[in-house]
Amino acid sequence: MTVDRRKFLGGATAFALASQPLATLAAPATQSPLLLNRIGPSASRLYIANADGSNERLLIDSGTLDYNASFSSDGQWIVFTSERDGLGNSNLYRARADGTQVERLTDSPAVDDAAVFSPDGSKVAFVSTRDGFLANIWVLDLQTRKLRNLTGIKGVQADDLQNSPSGFFRPSWSPDGQWLAFSSDRNTEWKGHHDGAGWEHTQELSIYVIRVDGTGLRRVASRKDHCLGSPRWSGDGKRIVFYETLAEYTYWVLRPDLLLKIDSQIVSVDVDSGARTVHTEGPGFKISPQYIGNDEIVYRRKGGPAEGLYSTVPGRPVVKLEGLRTPAWSTDGRRVVYEKFTWRGWTQNQALYSWDAGRPYRYTDVWPAFAKDGTMVLTAKGEDSSVDIMRPDGSARRRVYDVSRQSGLDPVLVKRGLAGAFFPVWSPDGEWIVFGVGEWFTQRGRGRAKLMRVRRDGSGLEQLTDDSIFNAGFPSYSADGKEVVFRIANEDPKSASLGGLAVLNLETRQIRRITAGYDNMPIWSPDGSRILFNRGVRNPNSIWSNFDLYTVRPDGSDLQRLTSHPASDGHPVWTPDGKQILYNSGMAGYRDEACHYDQTFQPYGQLFVMDADGRNKRQITDSIWEDSTPQYVPPGAR
Repeated sequence: MTVDRRKFLGGATAFALASQPLATLAAPATQSPLLLNRIGPSASRLYIANADGSNERLLIDSGTLDYNASFSSDGQWIVFTSERDGLGNSNLYRARADGTQVERLTDSPAVDDAAVFSPDGSKVAFVSTRDGFLANIWVLDLQTRKLRNLTGIKGVQADDLQNSPSGFFRPSWSPDGQWLAFSSDRNTEWKGHHDGAGWEHTQELSIYVIRVDGTGLRRVASRKDHCLGSPRWSGDGKRIVFYETLAEYTYWVLRPDLLLKIDSQIVSVDVDSGARTVHTEGPGFKISPQYIGNDEIVYRRKGGPAEGLYSTVPGRPVVKLEGLRTPAWSTDGRRVVYEKFTWRGWTQNQALYSWDAGRPYRYTDVWPAFAKDGTMVLTAKGEDSSVDIMRPDGSARRRVYDVSRQSGLDPVLVKRGLAGAFFPVWSPDGEWIVFGVGEWFTQRGRGRAKLMRVRRDGSGLEQLTDDSIFNAGFPSYSADGKEVVFRIANEDPKSASLGGLAVLNLETRQIRRITAGYDNMPIWSPDGSRILFNRGVRNPNSIWSNFDLYTVRPDGSDLQRLTSHPASDGHPVWTPDGKQILYNSGMAGYRDEACHYDQTFQPYGQLFVMDADGRNKRQITDSIWEDSTPQYVPPGAR
């Protein structure tokens, strides 16, 4: 089926699209840009080296993101993922092993990634979100260009497809070309880290095999509350090797401050009997295992001074290649291909791939908001979480609150993103900006934070709440400018440190509570009639585990729940006309194994839009990265 790349998203829910012809989705008229924050590297280049680390050389540099490369069995070709069609849109390419003869293999608005050649080189298996937005294993015939979805069928998909994860990742061909191994979180549950208390989700994976005709699905390795990933076959096809770690660590591995405190091991399983062999021991996060022949296993140790390429053969020296990620060795074990990420940061208003024919997508730092004259304010989290104002295109940028000079906050916490000036919002007349200053996220229950406001010229700085009483944050002005809603955090482990929403009267300075839940990120509707917010919802046997979107009247009455999917929803904002809500959701699931990401804490997060009453939910991004804090530029502010 030929798919119009720009008509892929925006017409139905993530799962309804599986049965809807994509080409029938109508493109809207030209509209103002969508701003979004994306957490991921700014560039990536492919390298190749001898397996001992010698003769390292640049292989492919498209000037954008190239990653997840692997060799053909004869070592003559590599297949890789590239975002050269637009940042966020990943397609498959192949090239000669010297970097020449680059050829496109797929052209889709979906995620296409993690491709591997069949043993005879005639096909590639890969991960794709086409046909329903969920990550499945597909096979592409390189001669006929015919595609087949191996895992997107009943009996292979999760039993409860609407409410549980159903992703399939990192395929690997058996040496005879008859089977594919892969990891999957099918029939698991959405669970937050730290025993369900965390906002971000963990990932529990098992190892499966399936015949290339889509039959014979079988789970060959699984362990409760663990993540088993990146399977690879032995040369004789008798064993499959993979990494194994606690599911809890699939969040820890994404955080530089926690990575060195966790471990994983390299394990193999006999395909017929299921007998396990553990090949490594001790600390260190070990990942990307691969057989060289039938006996030697090579792998990467991720993070810290011991980072490098290792072998299970005693006496083999550690190979150090600075910055290396996702290594893949040639079948003979003589060469290794890999990528190196660049983390220079993104540029305000940088063009991103747009899944909407009539609306350009642009990068923004976090929590952008617009005054009535079109001036934008945001948190400069990419710098030091100060408050900046600018034109929508990023020009005429000016700082109105400087965290380094004015806040007195611990610079270590600021650097870690746990403190700063967050969620700035304009007053209706565009003269004031209200925001929170203090300690956030994991610090909120034990650190201080207060509401502040400042004039648009940086004058008149004023403290609005007492941070010795409670941690206050995420404020929003009422439509008449007389009140500010915000979230309260108290130190109470049983409530995960949150105490509900409150409203501050700016004239009397009186505060009234309007909710008492695990509530956050409130924002007043443009007409002042409702307050939109995010609420933690208790799941059985957990503290919270799930977050959904609600609205409530300013007096605390008429509470309405807008989302109820077991995956978390967050970062909600009203569209300028108040008729729709933009938000971030995990409902479409992961696009890759979480352990392969770096500093990307919700890699399953995609952007959605829905009507103000919660109807007509539809996905509007489909990248492998975390997309968040969306905002439409008001039409008059282009």
